[in-house]
Amino acid sequence: MSGQKIQAPKGVSEYVPGRSNAFEFVRNSLIAPAKRAGYQLIELPVFEDTELFRRGVGESTDVVSKEMYTFEDRGGRSITLRPEGTAGVMRAVIEHGLDRGQLPVKLWYAGQFFRAERPQAGRYRQFYQVGIEAIGLDDPAIDAEVIAIADSGFKSLGLRKYRLEMTSLGDTASRAAHRVDLLKFIEGLDLDEATSERAKMNPLRLFDDKREEMKKAMLGAPLLMDYLNAESKEHFKKVLGYLDQMEVSYVLNPRMVRGLDYYTGTTFEFVHELLGAQSGIGGGGRYDGLMQALGGQSLSGIGFGLGVDRVLLAAEAEGILSEDAFASDLYIIPLGEPAKEMALKIAKDLRNVGKIVEIAFGDRGLKGSMKAADKIGATYVIVLGDSELGSATVELKHMKTGESSTVKIASLQQHLKP
Repeated sequence: MSGQKIQAPKGVSEYVPGRSNAFEFVRNSLIAPAKRAGYQLIELPVFEDTELFRRGVGESTDVVSKEMYTFEDRGGRSITLRPEGTAGVMRAVIEHGLDRGQLPVKLWYAGQFFRAERPQAGRYRQFYQVGIEAIGLDDPAIDAEVIAIADSGFKSLGLRKYRLEMTSLGDTASRAAHRVDLLKFIEGLDLDEATSERAKMNPLRLFDDKREEMKKAMLGAPLLMDYLNAESKEHFKKVLGYLDQMEVSYVLNPRMVRGLDYYTGTTFEFVHELLGAQSGIGGGGRYDGLMQALGGQSLSGIGFGLGVDRVLLAAEAEGILSEDAFASDLYIIPLGEPAKEMALKIAKDLRNVGKIVEIAFGDRGLKGSMKAADKIGATYVIVLGDSELGSATVELKHMKTGESSTVKIASLQQHLKP
């Protein structure tokens, strides 16, 4: 119907000013530690061949069986909007031969991901993640570095009320030994048909079942950490030792199962205590067989995905994001055409040295312009009129304190607080 408002699809997370400022700050803060550790950007398509996720993520996962946005394109090909990041990264690494060069391949990515879930606070159908992957070496020190990078991102934001949960899903031999006893245990449970089918594909999935009756049923189930062979135990012990050395706090959670089938060995999740049901703010682990499953070499890798939406909710819950942090440094009010020309020059010079500067456009009056400066939360305001242009000085007013000082236009930069 013509003229009717069109709204965003249900369950989409989108950000507009001023919350978008906080979103951008959180996203950049989570990316920064990876850049400092030498990880490089990989920019990927938001849709892939559906087979990539079927093979890479796993048929037994809720992601593949229930949550993917899959459709046929005009050529009859099955296409899926990406539900997670690692499979696409691995596909690109294989396709572009990055694994044939210097190892490890260290990559970071950021962007939108899509899952057809029931929307609720912290759970969206379109959501945002920051992730990294370190591919090519099976070194416990790399495991520790990857985990520490995520922890550093959270700490740089000032988050405090979160914990890092750790486990090991072992190597192929360890999981095979555990699977035998786990399947025996599951045979003794009274399961519905759907749950029984999931257990046949991947019995570990039952540890991740959120239904209370299943939680109780699985209380006596054998735990994979008790089946780790000597090699897997030693690898995990070294990872924990390196985390201790870097003063990254953690707790062991032997019942943890990540929602994707490709995880092996070191596995971890960051949980925030103020977010209720959707408490996971990020996690990841090692995926030793993924590259080979996607047609590449038999190379190991480890990575994480951090939920920008949930980290933003966590930061807001802790009250650590101040709107002042995103305010303009200076708001310039020009009175007249010559003043407008000078305002544009001042703004350009200050922006070139990293200051956030806005100008009152539209020839509005002084009173209206001051209200606008107050509304956007500008730290300082100057008024440019004939007298200011003649003397090359301005009154620099601090909007919160109301204090003013006379400064030379040429030295404005020195008087704007960093």
